[in-house]
Amino acid sequence: MDIERVNDNTVKFYISYVDVEERGFTRDEIWFNKEKSEELFWEMMDEVHEEADFEMEGPLWIQVQAMDKGLEVTVTKAQLTKDGQKMDIPGELEERRKMFMGEENPEFDDYDAMFDQHTAGRLDYTFVLSEVEELVPVARNLKYVQLDSKLYFFEGKYYLYVSFDEIIHSDEDVQNYVSIISEHLDGSMTTIHRLQEYGKEIFADHALTNTEYYFG
Repeated sequence: MDIERVNDNTVKFYISYVDVEERGFTRDEIWFNKEKSEELFWEMMDEVHEEADFEMEGPLWIQVQAMDKGLEVTVTKAQLTKDGQKMDIPGELEERRKMFMGEENPEFDDYDAMFDQHTAGRLDYTFVLSEVEELVPVARNLKYVQLDSKLYFFEGKYYLYVSFDEIIHSDEDVQNYVSIISEHLDGSMTTIHRLQEYGKEIFADHALTNTEYYFG
């Protein structure tokens, strides 16, 4: 595994799929099995801590980018506001994340995960909710925002998938919109591919608009 210390708050490392398999994990496990992906992540972070002296205190913002032969992971320590309650989302595009949020020395179950499915020109996020009505305030707040949104039902939960166009929306715009959604919904590491394959499609498009129309 190759490790690069970017600055005091950010570290970047690359792990090949061969290395992943040698550690006892499969590709499917690291993408679709939350416990396995977290186990691999913390195993790598222990190695990063030892080799790069990177302290893992407080919440972390994590971006995982899939490459042809492995994974590139960027980890940034989240910055807290003065009241210590909220986190500032890293502003640079490469610091956007699949994120595991937790307190200092957390257990795996304390984490809410948000899986950033990054495709060229787009920034994609998935959120989980218990009832469709939970989307109503989100739909109202983002009523005039141009974005793609889909809604699925999977394993007893609803999942909102949203996708932003990097050409239309600035980094700051996306940060603001994601913050608005995160005020009402929890992030999820469930991928759109898994939802499309195994979930029940509720709204194939314009999920937020349709939610406000039918449930608002």
